[in-house]
Amino acid sequence: MDIMRTKSIDELRAGAEKQGLKKTLGALDLVMLGIGCIIGTGIFVLTGVAAAKYAGPALMLSFVLSGAACTFAALAYAELAAVVPIAGSAYTYSYAALGEIIAWIVGWNLILEYSVGSSAVAAGWSGYVVGLLKSGGIELSKTYTAVPADGGVVNLPAMFIAIFLSFLLVRGTKESATLNRILVYIKLAAVLIFLLLAGPKVNPANWSPFMPFGFSGVAAGAAIIFFAYIGFDAVATAAEECRNPNRDLPVGIVGSLVVCTILYIVVAGVLTGIVPYYELNNAEPVAYALRAIGYNMGSALVGTGAIAGITTVLLVLMYGQTRVFFAMSRDGLIPHGICKIHPVYGTPHVITLVAGIAVALIAGFTPIGIIAELTNIGTLFAFVVSAIGVWVLRSSRPDLPRPFRCPAVPIVAPLAVISCSYLMYNLPVETWIRFGVWSAIGFAVYFAYGYRNSLLNRSPQPAKK
Repeated sequence: MDIMRTKSIDELRAGAEKQGLKKTLGALDLVMLGIGCIIGTGIFVLTGVAAAKYAGPALMLSFVLSGAACTFAALAYAELAAVVPIAGSAYTYSYAALGEIIAWIVGWNLILEYSVGSSAVAAGWSGYVVGLLKSGGIELSKTYTAVPADGGVVNLPAMFIAIFLSFLLVRGTKESATLNRILVYIKLAAVLIFLLLAGPKVNPANWSPFMPFGFSGVAAGAAIIFFAYIGFDAVATAAEECRNPNRDLPVGIVGSLVVCTILYIVVAGVLTGIVPYYELNNAEPVAYALRAIGYNMGSALVGTGAIAGITTVLLVLMYGQTRVFFAMSRDGLIPHGICKIHPVYGTPHVITLVAGIAVALIAGFTPIGIIAELTNIGTLFAFVVSAIGVWVLRSSRPDLPRPFRCPAVPIVAPLAVISCSYLMYNLPVETWIRFGVWSAIGFAVYFAYGYRNSLLNRSPQPAKK
């Protein structure tokens, strides 16, 4: 059994040309997709949880640690995305560099990443909507706005937004990107309003003790808030819909990461400077902090911006999820029928709707903490494999044209592997167990279906590199 067979980059490109997606996105669209996915739940929701339970005011260092790990991985991603501008991100890169079985398990875990990540974001969206309505005098019943583990029956707002965005994504990528751009401007305005209102109110006394849980808490906080950074991976999934991927993909990946890392560190500092860190463990910490210092109207404005911001995160995550499915189905590893292209809209409509329903069900019934941790481990695993992939391709295919070259690969690639592995190490044991179970199921599916139905298995000749 040749489970380590690779697919040549020429084959990948030929498959994309034969059954590809509409090329409608430019560099600004990609940067906005990245910001749309990175600035959202991480800044408006998980900052509170990470500060209260893990890092305290040293959450700023957690963002530095996560940002550094992401920078190493992003540089590797940018090179691979420019060399292999095909839908599927880390899955596609692994297929070209490391072999089919590695690509399969990366793709399988990307499915987990995007599915549970979308669900976590939908739950965060629900928390802000419920909080905003409550501040306006409308209190919704907890029965229908909380999951069973939190004392409710079902989180209906979270389910609603997932289904609504699924229908929007069916209508077309360009239309979705236009909405994303509008909402990104709104949420950036919300972040600036928060900084302008809260910045002058920072009390340095709230930063003491700075590291109440020690450095282990900083590392654990970094592992949890790493969820905030998965946006640049979603940019890579858009490769096949770029008009000029060789130039625009590196700009979108690196540009969005730099902008968002700076914003994260500043917001974390201001947030923990105006409210004691132990008060931030709630579903809307940024809006809560503004209310705590007397800015009720500002809180409402930021809450509205947060809703817009979280909406863009969900939109981009659900978009990325369907593109990974699409790439895997085109290679024959999952049934082709579920990823047919709509004759009018040019989008994979069946899997978009099926995935939307799955996300809605997870968001409606599962606690957000468990969901976010599962997303992080799948993302970190994909980053580790991609960093290895760029190093392998430099050795095995030094002749490949590289419109963007990752600097100092012998240094950057190992640093990406080490830093991302360290963050994985700091995730809870329960998360590792769930990750292991999901991966085991993935291997079973591969050997039962994927291996036999792979396009490479149907072609007896070896793949040309």
